Amino acid sequence: MLRSLKKALGSDLVFIWSGQHYSDNMKDIFFRQLDVPEPDITLQLDTSSDQAMIGSLIQQLGRTLWEVQPAAVVFLGDTNTVTGAIAAASLDIPIVHIEGCMRSYDWRMPEEKYRTTIDHLSDLIYAYLPEYKDQGVLEGLDPSRIIVTGNPIVDVLEHYFLSGLVRLETQERAQLFASFGLDGAPYWLMTCHRRENIESKDSLERILELAKQTQEKVVFPAGYRTQQKLKDFGISMPANVKLVDPIGYAELMELAIDAVAILTDSGTLVEEAAVLGVPSIQMRTSTERPQVYDTGGSIKFDPHHGLTASEVMTLIEAARKRKASMDPHSLGDGKASERISQDLISRMESGNWKGHLPDSDRRPISRNYGFGEGERGKP
Repeated sequence: MLRSLKKALGSDLVFIWSGQHYSDNMKDIFFRQLDVPEPDITLQLDTSSDQAMIGSLIQQLGRTLWEVQPAAVVFLGDTNTVTGAIAAASLDIPIVHIEGCMRSYDWRMPEEKYRTTIDHLSDLIYAYLPEYKDQGVLEGLDPSRIIVTGNPIVDVLEHYFLSGLVRLETQERAQLFASFGLDGAPYWLMTCHRRENIESKDSLERILELAKQTQEKVVFPAGYRTQQKLKDFGISMPANVKLVDPIGYAELMELAIDAVAILTDSGTLVEEAAVLGVPSIQMRTSTERPQVYDTGGSIKFDPHHGLTASEVMTLIEAARKRKASMDPHSLGDGKASERISQDLISRMESGNWKGHLPDSDRRPISRNYGFGEGERGKP
């Protein structure tokens, strides 16, 4: 999508990196492997806490937008980066949200607050599925400003990984697997980063107990915040779990495609698993992506509720067997990025950005724009 927009718009496209991730294995490796254009502007945020980051993001992005004066600002996703939409709104700059109207209806989740906020600020929303659009309309959002596109994760997997573009060479792959102690025996892949899981000792212990009971090797690339929480809680890794630092996209997909199943609390990774035809266990109380359950390949595990040893084994055995019976996913047709890019380019040419217009508002606003009962507000 970025490459298409850069090609069409040239210097009229300004790519801003929020600075949420900054280490090589959390940022730069993805730019290299996926051949993503380098950011034109990188913000230097205070990442000491969510509140500090959001405050510095709004301040720095607001200053940047004032200087750049863009026709519109496009945000992707539901991380705290999208709270930067407040800066754009304060300057009355049209806001575009890609990945809009997803809802878990779980207000404990920071991401639920962020995505709800940006959707209601947005002038234009790209929703991946009709179900997501329906959710936005139920909240009073203007359906004419919500465009269903399909999920770009399908495009990404097809273009980069399934095509072989970023597949590791045979020797590189062998070295990767050897570095994790994988010798050809069955293995599982695990990730865990959600605040609701990593900030609860009980949840983390239940997640690791689940991994332990697979009784097979589990490769666990963990973010640095997760690793710190494990240390803080004094939690040791089960003997069959290999904890490693974050890895690149190519390495993660190489591990994912041949795994028995994937244990994860990542919304994106369960989508990738569905596209790859790999079973997953979603380690979450709620999800904004219930569609992955519809394939029959994903199983729910709530780390906030304990399971008996028998129930854990039933869960693991069910995951082992799902690969053969998974239905095709319904996430998209591989053309979502093209749809979004072409629509954005068309709007750059036409200037058709602005939403929140009284003429298209579906709410009963005539009193607010009129003269009151009996038109007594007239002179």
